[in-house]
Amino acid sequence: MRSVKAFQLVLATSMLAAPGVAQAGEGAFGWLSGDWYLTVGATGLIAPDFEGAKSYMLGAQPIISLGKAGPQARFTSRNDNISLALIDDGGVRAGLTGKILFSRDSGDADELKGLDPVRWGGEAGGFFEFYPLDWLRARAELRHGIRAHNGFVADIAADAFYDVTPEVRISGGPRVSFASSDYFDAYYGVNAEEAVASGLSEYHPGGGVKSAGLGGAVTWKVTEPMTASLFGEYSRLMGPAADSSLVKERGDRNQFTIGVSTTYRFDFSM
Repeated sequence: MRSVKAFQLVLATSMLAAPGVAQAGEGAFGWLSGDWYLTVGATGLIAPDFEGAKSYMLGAQPIISLGKAGPQARFTSRNDNISLALIDDGGVRAGLTGKILFSRDSGDADELKGLDPVRWGGEAGGFFEFYPLDWLRARAELRHGIRAHNGFVADIAADAFYDVTPEVRISGGPRVSFASSDYFDAYYGVNAEEAVASGLSEYHPGGGVKSAGLGGAVTWKVTEPMTASLFGEYSRLMGPAADSSLVKERGDRNQFTIGVSTTYRFDFSM
């Protein structure tokens, strides 16, 4: 309940602050006027059965991004979570972000038998991104768990990008994630009862670095509003995640993901 109230406070603050960037006389919702875009799509990927697993599965994820159209083309990544940009001038973009979290239980993998299930839920918070160079974007997200966990998660990424042709772009860069103890406890902790039921060693994590890695993609502009991409990522679990008995005794610190995605952008005015 506290996480929901926190998200409502962030949303209310952003809605009240947004009109300040509009010109005087536009009214309380003047910031809504102008050109907007909505990008929707889907990703098909081969990824670990669960974070920290050593076995892999075929899965899918949605792609959603909403914001005001900026004065120049922007870079986007499949790692960007659902976003609503409240500030966007082409060089700097900031706003609200959210992530859908699916449930996790013993039916997903044998390695999870005896562990308490993690409920489905989400994460809500804010993001900030900017372009220190014309060919480099840096982005940070800070999110708080809703229902699935009560912790905080922070993701930081930098992507260099280069247009090989007007239709083909290559990109890639480093990623690092941090999380609080409440997040790690939900996904990596093993209490006394779970230790007896699962056979894993008891483990009570703290907070810290979750993972670090690299990602890259080749993106093809099929048409002006439609894109398709091929991507690959590697991350190495660190800190409380790597020290978990679930990872040490049944999983793998090295996590690989490969897949394809497609998006379609709708432009509209308000």
